[in-house]
Formats: sequence, structure tokens, C-alpha cells
Amino acid sequence: MAEINREDVAHLARLAHIDMSSEELDRMAGELAVIVDSIKSVSEVAGDDVPATSHPIPLSNVYRDDVAGETLSNEEALAGAPDNADGRFRVPAILDGE
Repeated sequence: MAEINREDVAHLARLAHIDMSSEELDRMAGELAVIVDSIKSVSEVAGDDVPATSHPIPLSNVYRDDVAGETLSNEEALAGAPDNADGRFRVPAILDGE
């Protein structure tokens, strides 16, 4: 089994700014070890003769053609905005000092 311990998970949680309880750290260490082992086993099977794929069958584009149509003027777009300034939408700041 992969060597992922509670301290590794706690370090990753700190980097991601995620608060985790002691029980969650223990459980996640086991779950991440299983995930790493699964990836390792797939890597061992995939050889140079096996092409990398993201889907087992080919995908086709189902989107329509991108055709330019009527657009709103800046004034029309801002007409329904709760707040605007200098020709732009004004929204509350979500990050302090940035």
C-alpha cells in the first residue's frame, strides 16, 4: 500500500486551507493511499504500445456553429444591473486588499 500518512494529509489540508478533524485526517490517509495504489496499478499495465486515451470511444462535436448575432450595447447590458460604474458592472469585493 502507498505510504501516505496522517501528517501528509494534514500538510496537504493546510496547503489547501481545509480544516479537517482528526478522524477525517485518518480516514483520508487511507482513502488517498487506495487512490495512489490504483493509479500505480494502471500505470504498470499501460505500456508504450497502449495509446493514452481519455475516452474509450471517439467523441464528436455536438455543438452548433458559432455565429455572431445581435448583441447588446453597453448601456443595454448595464440597464438591469443593480450597480455600475464607468461603464462596468460593480460588484462587492470578495478578497481583502487584492
